[in-house]
Amino acid sequence: MLNYVTLPDRAALADAKDLIARFGDYAGTEAALRADKSRALGNVVHFCKWRQVERLIAMLRDESTSGTLH
Repeated sequence: MLNYVTLPDRAALADAKDLIARFGDYAGTEAALRADKSRALGNVVHFCKWRQVERLIAMLRDESTSGTLH
C-alpha cells in the first residue's frame, strides 16, 4: 500500500470524499474511469488529477497501519 499521496489541492480531497459517499466500495473504480475518460479526451491535467484521487481513495480505505506510530 502507498505510504503517502501527493495532493494537488484541497479540492482533490473533496472529490475523494464525494466519490466515496456516492459510490462506496466502487469509488476508486469511478475515479479510474474518470481518469481513463480524461486521457481519451487528451486532457492530461484531469487524467493526473483523477489518478491521484484514485490513489487517495485507496489510501483512505486502507485500514492497515503504515509509517511511524507515536
